[in-house]
Amino acid sequence: MNVKVLALLVVGLGMSVGMAAGAACVDNVVLVHGNTGKPADFNNTYNELLRRGYSASQIYRPSWGSAICAACNDHYGSEETPVATALTQARSNSCTGKIDVIGHSMGVTLAAREISKLGLAGSVQTFVGIAGGFRGLWSCGSYPFNVITSTCGAWGLSVGNPFLNGLQGQSFGARAYSIKSWSDQIVCSTGICTVGGVHSSTIPGEAGSYTFVLGHFGLLTSTAVTQVNLL
Repeated sequence: MNVKVLALLVVGLGMSVGMAAGAACVDNVVLVHGNTGKPADFNNTYNELLRRGYSASQIYRPSWGSAICAACNDHYGSEETPVATALTQARSNSCTGKIDVIGHSMGVTLAAREISKLGLAGSVQTFVGIAGGFRGLWSCGSYPFNVITSTCGAWGLSVGNPFLNGLQGQSFGARAYSIKSWSDQIVCSTGICTVGGVHSSTIPGEAGSYTFVLGHFGLLTSTAVTQVNLL
């Protein structure tokens, strides 16, 4: 084979490999389940990411909190560690230097807490909150009244508590999106989805919100395509 032709083929092959490697370089993704949930709750999202070319090593699914005591979990202490570890490892191992975060239910506010606490907002490209309770849940009462469990206490989801008030006005990434429902049996369990006229799943400073006629768990399992489209 002509030396010049061979050289061109080698260069072309090198360019193809480089382009393939570049195409595979995407933000690492952290998926944070809800109260008493498990990493497998995000299976539909996980599989959609794989279908679009993400590798398993680019997807982080921390397991946090008690799986049997919903009233025991809050946003402070041992619940924080697995999520904080996943976020920092995902950022450290990201080929782009950025990460994307998707949370469900209490995992939304827990992820937001860790991003804020660790100063990671500048490293988060997209933050997606599914059926979160950024403004609290009326079923948890209005702080400091009727907040006898950890989940509804000062570090939980009572309306107007210090922790949730502290999240207002913060940024959790370059862009944020909420996925919500007006028929959410957890966020809207009392028949009221809003706090101060704003749906509680709304994220401060969000770039957009997507509303579905789905329940609390259907919002997670039936919107995988929308979730990944937002990244």
